[in-house]
Amino acid sequence: MSDEKSAAALREELARRTGTRAGEWHLVLKARYGMLAAFEAIRRTRGDGSVVTQPYTCCTAVDPIVSSGLVPVYADLSPRSLALDAARLSLPADARAVVLQNTYGIVDAPDAAALARVAHGAGALLVEDCAHCVGRMATDASGAPLADVSVHSFGVEKMLRTSFGGAIWVSPRMEEGLRIAISSALDALPVPTAARRRAMRLYRNEIRVLNRLPRGAARGLRGVLERLGLFEPAVSDAERAGGVSGAPAAPDEWVCAHALEALSSADAQLSQRSAAVRAYASAFSAAPLSAGVEATVEVPGAISAGFDQPLLVFPVFLATAERADRAVRDVCAAGFYARPWYRPLLYPGAVDAAAYRLPERGALPVTERCSAGAVTLPTDVSAEDAARIAEIVIRAAGR
Repeated sequence: MSDEKSAAALREELARRTGTRAGEWHLVLKARYGMLAAFEAIRRTRGDGSVVTQPYTCCTAVDPIVSSGLVPVYADLSPRSLALDAARLSLPADARAVVLQNTYGIVDAPDAAALARVAHGAGALLVEDCAHCVGRMATDASGAPLADVSVHSFGVEKMLRTSFGGAIWVSPRMEEGLRIAISSALDALPVPTAARRRAMRLYRNEIRVLNRLPRGAARGLRGVLERLGLFEPAVSDAERAGGVSGAPAAPDEWVCAHALEALSSADAQLSQRSAAVRAYASAFSAAPLSAGVEATVEVPGAISAGFDQPLLVFPVFLATAERADRAVRDVCAAGFYARPWYRPLLYPGAVDAAAYRLPERGALPVTERCSAGAVTLPTDVSAEDAARIAEIVIRAAGR
């Protein structure tokens, strides 16, 4: 299959899953490259300004804002959806965009619609981060996407697990000049060099080797491989300091073909994740997450009995970091993969905090609460295993 055929088929599949049109999709080697191209086009078209976002995210979701020359401004989370809380959001006068992050794959229509109203009411774009829920988007009552730009990732630790690739949807309802500027910037991205394509094909085998080495040796070998251009890291040191590593590029045939195969066969995996999520939602009868009194275990307010969105991971929040760490250890000891994702903020942590202009401690209480007590549970397990994992967490939370 040629590059164009693979890319065309992938755009068609994305359109089919989202009720959009194939021509509205643009493919990128990494989602962060698409975000960078979009923010650069926004700045060129609308001038300097800010982008309102959340620090409860990966640093690579904020790097494109910093690298584009726009300024990140942070707001607190909604305890319902773990996206920005529109009810407590005050946009700066120079806001060029507002980021709607579907955190862990939670797509919450009420919070998304409220955020879209705030953004559009201020003349800002709504940029949707769908890194955790590729192929699903926030929509209005008619089923039309709410976002102006929607960002989807096929990369490392994402839903498809294809290591590389991403897609950017650009709304046909956007102001024409800006729509053309963003689309043209995305379509102009070149395919990666031969050396980089070779590094991408080596990635999975390199990770297997690195994971088997002692931590110090693995870090040293990774650094050597990266300097030689033989390793394409998921998050580079430069990307923990506000930069975007590597030349922005479009995917080649190999990336498109792997992403297409994974997305076309994703239904069974999504069904399994939905079943696991239902089991978790049933098991955790704790109070909904709030900015007030903390319970022993909390879950986002959007997750109630019967909730079954196919989340990338299932989030729970324990009262203290110590209890959260205990829960992670106990779940891992039982043979399942849990972690305190996103602790620290701007995961896996900023090495140059000044580059991100993070607010003072205490400014974002829900964000800080979530980061301190977060435990994310696997959803690529059976419903029976999910129920067992929930029991382990509840025991750890109560100790």
